[in-house]
Amino acid sequence: MKGLTDIPGLLVGHATDRQAVTGCTAILCPDGATAGVDIRGSATGSLQTDVLTPLHLNEKIHGLCLAGGSAFGLEAASGVVRFLESKGHGFPTGAGVVPLVPAAILYDLGVARKGVRPGREMGFAAAEAATSDAVAEGCVGAGTGATVGKLYGMAQAMKSGIGSATVWLDGPYAGIRVAALAAVNAFGDVRDPESGHILAGARVSPQSGQFADMAFQLKRGARGGFRNENTTLVAVATNARLSKIEANKLAQFASIGVARTISPVWTTSDGDITFALSLGAERADLTAIGIAASEAVSAAILRSVRLAESLPGIPGLR
Repeated sequence: MKGLTDIPGLLVGHATDRQAVTGCTAILCPDGATAGVDIRGSATGSLQTDVLTPLHLNEKIHGLCLAGGSAFGLEAASGVVRFLESKGHGFPTGAGVVPLVPAAILYDLGVARKGVRPGREMGFAAAEAATSDAVAEGCVGAGTGATVGKLYGMAQAMKSGIGSATVWLDGPYAGIRVAALAAVNAFGDVRDPESGHILAGARVSPQSGQFADMAFQLKRGARGGFRNENTTLVAVATNARLSKIEANKLAQFASIGVARTISPVWTTSDGDITFALSLGAERADLTAIGIAASEAVSAAILRSVRLAESLPGIPGLR
């Protein structure tokens, strides 16, 4: 399993600054992809998400850029655009191609080196590194500075990163696949939806390995050191052919996987966005594809914490 690159026509690349603890991720679809979006966060940071609405006349996009750096990181998208232009990929116009690259950011400024954020050069580097190889996971790209479980602040949080997973359909839809990539910087805990157990999240003290259970504590009136600086970014893709309306519905289905795995989810302290991409010619039932999408997203989120390495003072499961 390669993750998101199991979908033919998709390339994924990361640019990672481990010393500064930030980075960005480029998801390229050079020949174009029908796309949609589902925005559940209360404080999102994004560019060109209007291109993904069914009312927008452009049918296809040519890439996505996910970045750390909060609003500063949106600059990385211009690097992805420049790279695609240099390769001749984009929406054709009389004056040349114009690549369409929606972007979204997460807040990693609390752990990143002050003043270092993903910019145009990093975005170009991520796009230049994009391949159809298995997606690199863990503390890379946009997930380099990602953390989860921030009810009591960073001292009791845990490390997260990027995860990617694929689900194959069967029966009459054999050959259809749905893959997801998640950069998880959630306010809440990450739970295994099968067991209900917390895998990574807020701890009862900086020295403890015991989880506080954020949902339980919040219902009891707990208040801590958290702020509105959290985001889970998801990209889900399929090799099934979807219309733009269907791609937006697929993004909604995919968001169910976020809700199954993060607790609490879509809070007033989160800026969550899910993108959906369709590349291919085969048709399949949208609900069946949506079920697979939610499963792929859940698996990608679990991998994002299982493969995350520790930072000083912020433990990771890897």
